[in-house]
Amino acid sequence: MTLSTDVQTDTETILQSRARAAVRPSAPRRRARKSWSDVAFTVWGIAVMLFLFLPIIVIVIYSFNTGRLLVSWDGFGFDAFGTILAKPAIQSAVRVSLITALIAAVIATVLGTLAGIAMARHPGKWVWWFLGLLLLVSVTPEIVDAVALLPWMVFLGQDLGISLFNDGIVRLSVGSSLFATAVVSYIVRARLVGQDMNLEEASADLYAKPFATFRRITLALAMPAVLAGFLLAFTLSLDNTIVAAFVQVSGTTPWPVYVLSALRSGLRPEIAAVSTIMLLLTLVALALVALVLKRAGDSATQIARTMTGG
Repeated sequence: MTLSTDVQTDTETILQSRARAAVRPSAPRRRARKSWSDVAFTVWGIAVMLFLFLPIIVIVIYSFNTGRLLVSWDGFGFDAFGTILAKPAIQSAVRVSLITALIAAVIATVLGTLAGIAMARHPGKWVWWFLGLLLLVSVTPEIVDAVALLPWMVFLGQDLGISLFNDGIVRLSVGSSLFATAVVSYIVRARLVGQDMNLEEASADLYAKPFATFRRITLALAMPAVLAGFLLAFTLSLDNTIVAAFVQVSGTTPWPVYVLSALRSGLRPEIAAVSTIMLLLTLVALALVALVLKRAGDSATQIARTMTGG
């Protein structure tokens, strides 16, 4: 009886001492000093980010310049944004760019979605060949695409008599959709390749028609990536400068080409004002992409993976 009481007392003493130790505030830990390499890499990273983004910040600031030329700061104001409404040439260039980007995004979304679903749901050796083709489209210099597209458009429009390809909007839309289609394909494939096919198999077991399974199951699963791909394709098609400079026709000058021609007479504040609006439009589109993917339940890592097609 005494031995049992002693063991119980010792156990209570140990538990009480542990409880007091847990309640007792612990001594503040000292921060580990960063090594010189960590500090150097931090400074280097900040310097690189400033080097990359400082010119964009400067353009945004100078879009509020009231001077006649961009390089001459006369004061802060919104005159440059008012000039946009007073110049039909600027309005036409912006309108052409927006219409072209919208049509190109639709084309890229339709083709890229079908390609991404096919690669994810029908794997095989052909997928790697097709991915290689998409990679070739992604890494081919724009000047090569532009030089190849110009005679091809002329051949289709004039030699074969397909008047559709004589239209400037059609030419710009087709040229802008090349790279965007590859991007949408990567995004949709990355969305579906890690998801199980149980729902689609269950739909087939319940005698659903293939199109109904595609529309209600497969497309529903891929829809966040489809919307993200559409928004990214839209933003990518806004600044396809080199291809646009080659395939455009008179009367359908897009905004990037207008900026290049305006440089001959000096860069004016209204150019920076429209560039600022385009930048805000791009940032809003990217924010919507992240929001759509977040609403679908993706984590930050999955959002980055989907947006990069990884």
